[in-house]
Amino acid sequence: MATPTSPKLDHPTFAAVKAAFPSAKLRATEFRGQSTLIVEPGDAHAILAFLRDDAKTRYTFLSDVTGVDYLNYPTPMPGRFAVIYNLIAFDRDDRFFVKVFLDPSIPTNGTDEDPALYVDSVCDLWPGAEWTEREVFDMYGIRFRNHPDLRRILTWEAYPAHPLRKDYPLRGRGERESYKVVDRSTS
Repeated sequence: MATPTSPKLDHPTFAAVKAAFPSAKLRATEFRGQSTLIVEPGDAHAILAFLRDDAKTRYTFLSDVTGVDYLNYPTPMPGRFAVIYNLIAFDRDDRFFVKVFLDPSIPTNGTDEDPALYVDSVCDLWPGAEWTEREVFDMYGIRFRNHPDLRRILTWEAYPAHPLRKDYPLRGRGERESYKVVDRSTS
């Protein structure tokens, strides 16, 4: 875990996770009063289950699962993609983030399945994660092991890419031009 450089890095959740997972590679950050724990992909599910179930943490609500593409980010990152879990403990009015970095092992300009872009699903911990994990899969191509229904949610099943990847062209790859136009007279 990172050496505390600000008072917020002594958040009690950091100490609880460090004590429960002494051999896990953990990093901690704080930005604008929000605490983030960075974990390895293989440890994510166990740590998230601990954060939900442990009496000292009790983050019982998963507010969101989202993704980030750090391609060409000005500061070096541990991986190109991140999956971010936004957790809330209502009884303490405490919000906590868990971030998992993933680095692709093949080019990211298509829809090829990359074995390096996998993380365990948390649908068994928070059933509401089903749709947000599907959105991360659809937009970034990150797959979730043991997800009950991992398929696209915002684009059609044969969509030729993952549109929130930063190497995806802003104007697309011609998908819009090939739409079949349906108007009121033909629908």
